[in-house]
Amino acid sequence: MIMELEQIITLVKEASALMVRGGFRVMQKDSRENLVTSSDLAVQHFLTQRLGQRLPGSGFLCEEEDFRELTHEYIWIIDPIDGTANYARGIADCCISVALARKGVLDKAVVYSPWRNELYAAEKGKGATCNGHPIHVSGHSFEDGLLCTAMSTYQKAYAKTCSDIIYDMYMQCNDVRRFGSAAIELCMMAGGTIDLYFEMRLQPWDYSAAMLILQEAGGSICNFNAEPPSLFAPSLVLAANAPENLGRLLDTVHKHMKELPY
Repeated sequence: MIMELEQIITLVKEASALMVRGGFRVMQKDSRENLVTSSDLAVQHFLTQRLGQRLPGSGFLCEEEDFRELTHEYIWIIDPIDGTANYARGIADCCISVALARKGVLDKAVVYSPWRNELYAAEKGKGATCNGHPIHVSGHSFEDGLLCTAMSTYQKAYAKTCSDIIYDMYMQCNDVRRFGSAAIELCMMAGGTIDLYFEMRLQPWDYSAAMLILQEAGGSICNFNAEPPSLFAPSLVLAANAPENLGRLLDTVHKHMKELPY
């Protein structure tokens, strides 16, 4: 039987108790920039175990420990701590991100940042909330928009192209911000704080939950080919508070890239 959104929220809040303020171990994965902590592993283990018990037969796509089960009708897409580098340094911009997809379509999503005291949630067709209150994207124009972005931290070979694209966008919009968590940044857009978004390469667990929250809040999101970002493979991600602003972001990317470098 499908889980209710409130049941997911309850388990995510319980898991957040494992995001301790100190005493965790920090380890490197495939590069010095790509970190994992003992808290990431603890949160993921808790969520996969408890969500699997509540929804038997569901699969998982998770960031840590190569956890990929993609043949099930229901699949949980989980980032146990998005913004691990922030978390490891005591920076508040980190969160637990959980999405539930059915037959490849996002159905429910929760993004919880306990240190920011923000819990975003959405269910397909039912709108999005932050701390229980309905949220909606802003009405800012491109010129008045704030852009969240990054320089492809884990693939620094893409940094020059990212820099060129970001500079072009920056010269068209109001200003640029970087918080170090894709899920938080996309949720901030859903809440009307951020208006534009560009990342060269993200994994599905980085954006899936926030993508549904953003869409339910009236925002627009796409990949390099103007299609929804994949739930099961890496993707370039563009997002905006309005379709016309998303189109302008996409045009800017295509001006600098004829195809993806991966």
